[in-house]
Amino acid sequence: MSWFESFVLGLVQGLTEFLPISSSAHLRLTAAFAGWHDPGAAFTAITQIGTETAVLIYFRKDIARILSAWFRSLTDRAMRSNHDAQMGWLVIVGSIPIGVLGLTLKDQIEGPFRDLRLIATTLIVMGIVLGVADRLAARDETGGRHRVVKERKTLKDLSVKDGLIYGFCQAMALIPGVSRSGATISGGLLMGYTRESAARYSFLLAIPAVLASGAYELKDVGEGHVSWGPTIFATLVAFVVGYAVIAWFMKFITTKSFMPFVIYRILLGILIFALVWSGALSPHAGESAG
Repeated sequence: MSWFESFVLGLVQGLTEFLPISSSAHLRLTAAFAGWHDPGAAFTAITQIGTETAVLIYFRKDIARILSAWFRSLTDRAMRSNHDAQMGWLVIVGSIPIGVLGLTLKDQIEGPFRDLRLIATTLIVMGIVLGVADRLAARDETGGRHRVVKERKTLKDLSVKDGLIYGFCQAMALIPGVSRSGATISGGLLMGYTRESAARYSFLLAIPAVLASGAYELKDVGEGHVSWGPTIFATLVAFVVGYAVIAWFMKFITTKSFMPFVIYRILLGILIFALVWSGALSPHAGESAG
């Protein structure tokens, strides 16, 4: 991998990680469209450490408060009813599905799941799911001609059951094209949470999963065509760009619809299918040398 490739892929990772359009799919597609080798699951997981570091900094006050309350709750029974302490446990509970499935499906994640036809399918299907969830949220928030505004849930209403559902939604993102934020935000909206609450828990839930995945994949750096230097460079680029994107996205979702992302996902999925079916793009482009 050249330094230019690592810069472009780091830029793509930073731009797409927090948007509901799948960063892993876009890394795979960028390489395929450019005629580069597939960067692979290890490169993707490690560069996500960069964007997750942006989450740690952006939500540093929330994270510090949650960690403090959670550690105190281990010895102080009275603290166990504290909302921040409960959030700590709920992030742990919500992280279980992706941890188990990530290890179980490791071979599929690094192989069959990177087929461009599967990515196109998940882009379209999850785009439709996000669109439905977004419409339901908008209907509750604005009411309608014969409807009253319906109050939606916040993170104070988060239960173990909902945390596990969020966790299984996040685990779906093991398939490129699903999108970690897209799946968890869609799940949250369908369960009746506000846009801001769904996004906030989505980002907090991703922290242990992404950091653990990136650390686990460190052993594979240097194998194949991806070396340490370009990987670290791409991770730094992803961090800088990702921080700017997360700040913009948290403001965007408080007033805007997810429909632009829905339309983009569906059109991109259709484009991939068209290119594959016409023979202009191989569904396994770049894999042989990846």
